[in-house]
Order: sequence, then structure tokens, then C-alpha cells
Amino acid sequence: MGALTAAARAEKVQPVMRGLAFGLLASLGLLAFYLGVITLAQGWGHALQQLGEDRGFVGVIAAGFGAQVGLFTYLRGWRASAAVGGVATSTGTSTTAMLACCAHHLTEVLPILGLSGVAVFLNLYRTPLLWLGIAMNLVGIIYLLRQLRQQHRMVCHAP
Repeated sequence: MGALTAAARAEKVQPVMRGLAFGLLASLGLLAFYLGVITLAQGWGHALQQLGEDRGFVGVIAAGFGAQVGLFTYLRGWRASAAVGGVATSTGTSTTAMLACCAHHLTEVLPILGLSGVAVFLNLYRTPLLWLGIAMNLVGIIYLLRQLRQQHRMVCHAP
């Protein structure tokens, strides 16, 4: 009976650890994307300098993105397919906010590509877009936590 209890505990811990791992990887991936875009545009030194200046926004957005991916992964283990829409919306907004943060570094290149209007827009609305990304992260996290609570209630009240 002790082995069954240990196996049952391991079965409960595995989805949590998987969610944490995927969330951490997602945060690091978004951070790598941020650094990669700036490095391509203006070099590694500038990317590190910009990360230092934007660390508050970048850290919160990356952490929120990781939290959403981690919660989604955990919920997916519970077979909660209803959470897909909320995560896709808020995660897309987070990514857009990070792109806005990075894209103002591309303002020298975008006019050559015929995208000067996009460059001006992203540069002008960079900070509001970052705040929007943070807000959407919070909305996504709250949505996923509600889904998680609903799933737990269903399991607890199952016959």
C-alpha cells in the first residue's frame, strides 16, 4: 500500500514539474528571442545594454509568458482543452509587446523594406504596448487559474 501511495504522489507531482519546466523554458525562449532580435539589428553589446534598460518590462513579460505556458501545460495534463483560446490570445499579445520592445531597434532597416509606418508606430507606442502585454499576461494567468480551479472542482465532486 505504501508503494501505491508513493506512485499516486509521483503521478500528481509529474504534471506540476512538467508545467514548471515548460514555463521556465518558455520564459527563457522569449528572453532569447528578445536578445536575438536586438542582436541581429544592432549587435550583442547593444542587446545587453537594452536588456538592462528594459529589464523590468522584459522580466515581467517573460515571467508572465512562462506562467501561462506552465499553467497551460499543467491543465493540458488534466485534459482541459477549453483553455486553448485564452492562452493563445494573451500569449500572442505578450509576444507582440516583446516585438514592439525589440522592433524599435529595427527602425533603420524597416524603411528600406517599405515598412516605415510600422517602424514609426512601434517606436511611438512601445511603452503602451508593453503595458498591454503585461495586462494581457495577467488576464491569461487569471483565466488559466480559473480553468484550473474548475478542473479541480470537477475532480473533487466526481462520483
